[in-house]
Amino acid sequence: MAVTRGAGGARDRLLLAAAQLLAESGDRTVSTRAVCERAGVQAPTLYHHFGNKQGLIDAVLNHGFTQFVAQAHAPGVSDDPLEDVRAGWDRHVEFGLYNPTFYALLYGRVEPGTPCTITAPALAMLVELLNAAAREGVLAVPPRDAAAQLLAANVGVTLALITQPEGQVDHGLSDRVREAAIAGVITHPSDRHRQGSTHPKPDRASAAVALRALVEDDANGLTPGETGLLYELLDRLSEQ
Repeated sequence: MAVTRGAGGARDRLLLAAAQLLAESGDRTVSTRAVCERAGVQAPTLYHHFGNKQGLIDAVLNHGFTQFVAQAHAPGVSDDPLEDVRAGWDRHVEFGLYNPTFYALLYGRVEPGTPCTITAPALAMLVELLNAAAREGVLAVPPRDAAAQLLAANVGVTLALITQPEGQVDHGLSDRVREAAIAGVITHPSDRHRQGSTHPKPDRASAAVALRALVEDDANGLTPGETGLLYELLDRLSEQ
């Protein structure tokens, strides 16, 4: 199905055509010729806007994932940051299952030592939620470490579920991995009810993590040297 010429400019038509062809492709590949034919443009137009086919694919992934992040990882959904982490996890899995080709392209193209710039906003928003959890004294490890652990588990379980046969997807696997991953970064998870009306008594590690998060929010009165020394001490105290 051709993309109508009235549907935005040439760049938008190329993005839409590439996204459609990727969704239809069984092997996650598209040809420049097919994209141009569907968008109703010549190859030089594609090269003008995106440089090459890979530039176009990267633009499609970036556009799609940016929209997903805005919808699925927006913080402040509830008064409990850990519940928001759980909700974000579930939406992440749902997005991957509904967009398996897109998701596999996004997380399957990795290069050693090269962080994915497209998925960086999702990690940043997860860190923001975990900073809120740290300020409440329920986080046992620094927010960035916790975010890295949770995102790695989230991506791994999503890719695993994508590979399961249609109609046999074990959604319970995601729930089990999610709770195990969260339990690994919070303090006294057995003392905190899932809907958590009370907080566990903080230990040394969680208190250090909480104080660092609070100082990062407001370091007034401290010199850069004092702040650096305090962070170093708190990082040592947060080690289990």
